[in-house]
Amino acid sequence: MDITINGSRYDLEVDARTTLLDALREHLDLTGTKKGCDHGQCGACTVQLGERRVLSCLTLLASVREPVTTIEGLSPDDGVLHPVQQAFIDQDAFQCGYCTPGQVMAAVGCLEEGHADSDDEIREYMSGNLCRCAAYPRIVAAVRQARDAAMRDSD
Repeated sequence: MDITINGSRYDLEVDARTTLLDALREHLDLTGTKKGCDHGQCGACTVQLGERRVLSCLTLLASVREPVTTIEGLSPDDGVLHPVQQAFIDQDAFQCGYCTPGQVMAAVGCLEEGHADSDDEIREYMSGNLCRCAAYPRIVAAVRQARDAAMRDSD
């Protein structure tokens, strides 16, 4: 199966039942995407599939037809962080860090989908991503910071 991940093409020979998450972690050594619940309930495995965010634990690799972006592919090779990644650092929006890749990818999706007009809207559209450390207020602040930076950059 041919697939584009983080701008690189891969030809994978895997079982038809292989999830995108397992392909990323076990076949491509892209371990930034985390396996949390493996039931689509925690959001730790969130990646971008084309223009939308998906739970990679529920996505069969065989169904993937669009480019995939994982946390490893979010930043350019020059080491400059994506604005959402920088906002998570600036706002100290993580503690243990396990959910952070999924939170960051969900936040990117939230912003790209236009669901960050208010704190309530951010909370609603980020609600599928759980954080056991309860860093939610700081996660909302990070999404708000990234949104405001994007608005300044577009002016």
